[in-house]
Amino acid sequence: MGDLRRWRNLGIAAGATTAVLFAGFDLYQWVVAYASDHFHNDFTFYYAAAVIGTSHGWASIYDLGLQQAELNAMGSGIGVAELARYISPPPVAWLALPFTLLPYPFAYWLWSALLLIALGGTWYLAAPGAGRLRLIHLVAALAWLPVIYALQLGQPGIFIAFGVATSYALLCSGRQFASGLALCVVVLKPQLGFLVPLALVVSGRYRAFAGAAAAIGLIAVASALNVGPGGIAAYQDRLSFAASVPVNRELTLAPYIGDLTVTRVLQAAIALWALALAYRFRKRPPEWIFVPAILGGMAASPYLHIDDLVMLGLAAWLYLRIPQRPQWLWAFVLALVIAAEGITMWGPLPLITGELAALALLSVAALKHQDGDAEHQGAEREHDAGLQRDGEHVSVDGQRESLDQRAGPA
Repeated sequence: MGDLRRWRNLGIAAGATTAVLFAGFDLYQWVVAYASDHFHNDFTFYYAAAVIGTSHGWASIYDLGLQQAELNAMGSGIGVAELARYISPPPVAWLALPFTLLPYPFAYWLWSALLLIALGGTWYLAAPGAGRLRLIHLVAALAWLPVIYALQLGQPGIFIAFGVATSYALLCSGRQFASGLALCVVVLKPQLGFLVPLALVVSGRYRAFAGAAAAIGLIAVASALNVGPGGIAAYQDRLSFAASVPVNRELTLAPYIGDLTVTRVLQAAIALWALALAYRFRKRPPEWIFVPAILGGMAASPYLHIDDLVMLGLAAWLYLRIPQRPQWLWAFVLALVIAAEGITMWGPLPLITGELAALALLSVAALKHQDGDAEHQGAEREHDAGLQRDGEHVSVDGQRESLDQRAGPA
């Protein structure tokens, strides 16, 4: 037993050292990238769209001519191209609006600081373990390619991860409606979390789903009113164009299947598979609901970039929080993390295979365990209030969660 503990401690020390070295290198590379070109990031387009919205009207934020004019006015040296344009939903430009009061360099680093805070919040709410071991997870996150790439680009996918982690934490404490409200961030980049609200409803968390539907619906209506029919049409055109750009599908199943229609059918089947798992796990703790929803959503997404993979990191953290899981599965989680880290070298196939394998392992767990045993776990983890409310009083509406941030690849 002593030898086993010693080897475990050595492994933790080696992992911590590696994480520190990689995190330091990644942060250095981030600073170097900014120093070489202040504007080579997606925040530039959010900033430009916000300026266009205030000076020309919000219906004009998708006008490519105005985007080019604003990029020129900023001195960015960027030309609008197939991967260099604003195509995000209106709320992304809304979020950038206060930052336009500052000179661009200050705005970029303030935005980056908020992203780092969101990363810390996600870690605080979702990371497993305790003490120093838990701290290693935070350092490892900074050392991971998807996270540092999202930070360098200014992609608010980390905000979405924070919103989903907040939703998870609120659901654990029995505050279902507030848990749903926290999912309002999904509107910022829907492909990163579109299955989570659906997983809540199929798992019987109806009040959580009601909160999500109310928040998302309200923002969607406000967005439509904000940009008007012309802006909606322009947005649809930009999305259609983005869907036709091959690089936007490189991390999905599309390149391996070829036929886009067949790909969409298979992606829909994967999404239904994930929702079926959420239904099967409906009496278990919230981790069992969020993990398949995130995994299935990523595998079924029609549009992904490397920075979007931050959501897989959240899924990994939540999975490692599950009690009584097979201890050897930490190695599988590590393999998925490495698959994402080296995606620029060996391509996305190992990661996609790992995502599908993870869903398969969850399916095995769904078949092996009895819901009766899991119901006890769920009751304990959600404090007898969130799901079973046998006349108990539970504060649902007195929430203070307000997170309204989103990413959209430019």
